[in-house]
Amino acid sequence: MKLHIKFHSFGRFHRSSRVLGLILLLSSMNVFAQQPDTNAHVSDPENLVRHLYDQVTFPAGKTPDWDYVRTLFIEASTVHMRVSKNETTQLSLEGWVQDFENFIQTANIETTGFEEKIVTMKTMVFGDIAHILVLYTSYIPGKSKAPREGVDSFHLIRKEGRWWIVSILNEIPTQDRPKPQVLH
Repeated sequence: MKLHIKFHSFGRFHRSSRVLGLILLLSSMNVFAQQPDTNAHVSDPENLVRHLYDQVTFPAGKTPDWDYVRTLFIEASTVHMRVSKNETTQLSLEGWVQDFENFIQTANIETTGFEEKIVTMKTMVFGDIAHILVLYTSYIPGKSKAPREGVDSFHLIRKEGRWWIVSILNEIPTQDRPKPQVLH
């Protein structure tokens, strides 16, 4: 009988241990699920735009994580870029990534790094849409050229509880085409 009680007590202990273990396991999974990933970056349109610039800025020996960068855009997004004084080009997201990768290889900037920094931004949010106008500078460390200014116009949408980049329009200020007064 004593043996039976001890066994019975052990059985209750064993079941209690399993239940406690299961509770601890589920609790730890919940803690891991609550760990911030990119939520802070996509919860606000300005944070998302700043985060994109951070992602395409990299030190020597590194390059952007393009798989991650793609997660900041809707699938059908477009990028319109100034390619010469009188011409722009429209690229899909994949086309833009490939163009950027070609720039990295052609200019050999994996060895120098690349910086694209926001100087100022103006934001308009209306419901689930946002427009952000950005004055930025781009620079290749170690090159004798001074940083170049550019203007990006971002269109964003909030869906599925987060912000997404829909399109980017790019323009390069010149003497004939000065940067917008709102960005001074």
